Amino acid sequence: MRAQQKTLLCIERALRARGLPSLACYDALWELDRAGVAGLRPFEIERQMLLAHSNISRLIDRLQEQGYVKRQPCEVDGRGQYITITAAGRELRRRMWPVYARAIHESIDLRVSPREATTLAALLTKLVDEQK
Repeated sequence: MRAQQKTLLCIERALRARGLPSLACYDALWELDRAGVAGLRPFEIERQMLLAHSNISRLIDRLQEQGYVKRQPCEVDGRGQYITITAAGRELRRRMWPVYARAIHESIDLRVSPREATTLAALLTKLVDEQK
């Protein structure tokens, strides 16, 4: 938990220092960009990002207000909606990536060898996969 918190703090500080939005914004934009033109339902974003529903709602509201995402009605569920990324959202995510990547490099890559990183990833994946 401490390693995760320290790494996330490093990433958040790097983004903030460049005047960029939070890591949660990046992650939401990444998931929406990967989803393509179909977009995602809010609960799908929530599931991918492991955030509480209320946090996702506020995040989507902020991203929409800033023009990075759009809400589209869901034809099969009158109360539902799809969230899609805009061109501005894609551009923001592209600008954020180099800062994010550099922070990951400084927080992790410079501290563990490629072999250690592979071992760590395998162990963590095993723990996650066994929880399903």
